[in-house]
Amino acid sequence: MRYITQIRLEGGALHEHIARLRWKEGNEVGEGSRLELVQWLKAGGDARVQTWPRDVKVEVVDARPPYLRTKANGILTDNLLELPRF
Repeated sequence: MRYITQIRLEGGALHEHIARLRWKEGNEVGEGSRLELVQWLKAGGDARVQTWPRDVKVEVVDARPPYLRTKANGILTDNLLELPRF
C-alpha cells in the first residue's frame, strides 16, 4: 500500500490540477505523475492518505483527463489537497 505524502499542483488549485505526487511504501519512497498513479491504481494498486482516525483511500475519477480524489465512508474528501506541496 502506498501512502501519498506530498503533491504538486500545476495550473490551478483543484484535484484536477494535481500533476505529481510523492509517496511512501514501506521503506521505499517515490514520485510519479498523476497519470502514472492513475494507471497503477487501475491495475489494482492501493494508495491512501494518512489521516486521523483512519487512512483515506485514493480513487480515480473517470474524467478527461482522469484525476485523483480521496473517499472516506463513501464521501469525497479533500485530503489530497491538504497535503504538503513540493
